[in-house]
Amino acid sequence: MARGTVASLHRWPVKSLAGEPVGAFSFDGRGVAGDRAHALFHDHKAAARRLTIRLAPRMLLWRASYADEPRLGEAPAPRITAPDGRAFAWDDPALPRALHDDLGKEVTLRSDAALMQDLPCSLLVTTQATLDAVSRALGRELDLRRFRTNVHVVLDAPAFAEEGWEGRRLRIGDHVLDLLHPCERCVIPTRDPDTAEKHADVLRWLTREHRGLFGINARAPEPGRIAVGDAVELL
Repeated sequence: MARGTVASLHRWPVKSLAGEPVGAFSFDGRGVAGDRAHALFHDHKAAARRLTIRLAPRMLLWRASYADEPRLGEAPAPRITAPDGRAFAWDDPALPRALHDDLGKEVTLRSDAALMQDLPCSLLVTTQATLDAVSRALGRELDLRRFRTNVHVVLDAPAFAEEGWEGRRLRIGDHVLDLLHPCERCVIPTRDPDTAEKHADVLRWLTREHRGLFGINARAPEPGRIAVGDAVELL
């Protein structure tokens, strides 16, 4: 059985904006408390759609964070920091105009305590071995933030072992996650999280060598709380 520890935990308060590393977080069947609880929407073909990095890569340069740890089932207002360092409250009437001026799109701000992940009711687990393997293959160190993980672990398992974990469980501390299926990546990992510059070779390599997979989606059957340094065991 693979064993190891939680190396880092990550929360993304606003979908497609930069997020925040945290020392611990709570979770339940919806996912991580406060994770992707907010989003920017824009009009597309007469319908309101969520705006993402695909259409506005500079979203990566805006950072969202919480002053206090969110509670399960709540969507507290995050603090938004612009690329130039200006800070806005989520309900600041100046924020939509500042986003428009930088992103070039009219946006509205929405919140939903039920969360707004691409895969509903889930969180993402990644491994250091897989991150290291992709970095070696591409000849440069890749920033973990490209992959927008929630739980990053170090295990005594080989790179891409998670591709065979579907249907198994992962114990973290005193809690167990159900492992759903490996995560098929979109274009978001091709963007540098600090510059938004596109590096298409990341997705090309993953697609050619591993069917575009990186990490594994998981779901919590019971509410819990985990922290960096917690023991991890594949069941």
